[in-house]
Amino acid sequence: MISLSSFHPSSTTATATAATATTHPPQQCPAFSSPPSHLSLPLRHPRQHLVVRCGGGGSASESVFNRDSAATRVSNDHLDVSKRDVKLKIAIIGFGNFGQFLAKTMAKQGHRVLAYSRSDYSRAAKEIGVEYFTDADDLCEEHPEVILLCTSILSTEKVLRSLPLHRLRRSTLFADVLSVKEFPRSLFLQLLPKDFDILCTHPMFGPDSGKDGWGGLPFVFDKVRVGSDQSRTSRAEAFLDVFRNAGCRMVEMSCVDHDKHAAGSQFITHMMGRVLEKLALENTPINTKGYESLLNLVDNTARDSFELFYGLFLYNKNAMEQLDRMDWAFEMVKKQLSGYLHDLVRKQLMLEGNNDQAEVTFDKPLMLPSPTINPPQIVPSADMAEKKHDLVVVNGTR
Repeated sequence: MISLSSFHPSSTTATATAATATTHPPQQCPAFSSPPSHLSLPLRHPRQHLVVRCGGGGSASESVFNRDSAATRVSNDHLDVSKRDVKLKIAIIGFGNFGQFLAKTMAKQGHRVLAYSRSDYSRAAKEIGVEYFTDADDLCEEHPEVILLCTSILSTEKVLRSLPLHRLRRSTLFADVLSVKEFPRSLFLQLLPKDFDILCTHPMFGPDSGKDGWGGLPFVFDKVRVGSDQSRTSRAEAFLDVFRNAGCRMVEMSCVDHDKHAAGSQFITHMMGRVLEKLALENTPINTKGYESLLNLVDNTARDSFELFYGLFLYNKNAMEQLDRMDWAFEMVKKQLSGYLHDLVRKQLMLEGNNDQAEVTFDKPLMLPSPTINPPQIVPSADMAEKKHDLVVVNGTR
């Protein structure tokens, strides 16, 4: 199989680790081996204890849970949300399908929502009670407290550079909802004035999965830069309250950790959906539940634009690593099948040779050895040399 590493724009060569000799079971294909060192990722992250505080005004109760990353904190602490009823002036830049989806909930909660987009969405804005602007200067002169970027990943830098930032108040809060997080974090820190606050977020749902409400759906956020004075911290919390009050499961996580997890979940999901789409799967009269789940996967991923899928790949430096692992895993499964087939053919040839000298009678037909008997243990090594891909680059700055 062609290695996908050759398509990567800035792939670097990882240092190979010393191979460890392994004794294979008799039925295992000789071609089985540990993955290349740059693919040897641990199958799961070390589990860490996580303290979750659920507060309601009095002393917070604490429970200990296991989470995949110590840098992840599930934040259900509403910080007395019931006593806080701050209404914000939120400007949404990029008023497409997702921007409108978020605006509906914000408007219903009583926030004043402004919107600007390259296309004319004035009619859609009017229907949900949003003020629509055809000129970015006019929108910025309204001095919104929060600027929320709902643009595509590929157009984010261009849109941000085109905004008249000098027309905004010096302490404006900028937030985004992109499916990658290291990229907008780097972009904001480079292009925004130091007085501006920065909040990187990712609602882990969309218009389809969130059409019946946001209750229990994860919302990831990272307070990259928020001023220490009360007005600025209250504003950031009031923006997060939009999602808290809608019932989201609030997960505070660094942008770096988000992209690591997303590459292993969101990107792989989209990748498998795109691959299965090429097979043109169809309904059959005997669909199993598993097959129906594959059809649903294709349907859900195909609804998203290829631009989104490409952005998940291009602006997440962990995505190529996952592609390499998928390529390796596919080859290993093929070799495993070939190994058992080779073993069967070898036994048949040996028996045919023995039949030339003496007649041998079998009560049962020769069957393929069961894969459950001494299955090959292929566990990628945890001490791999980390493979780096310089995909998150803004004007030459990583």
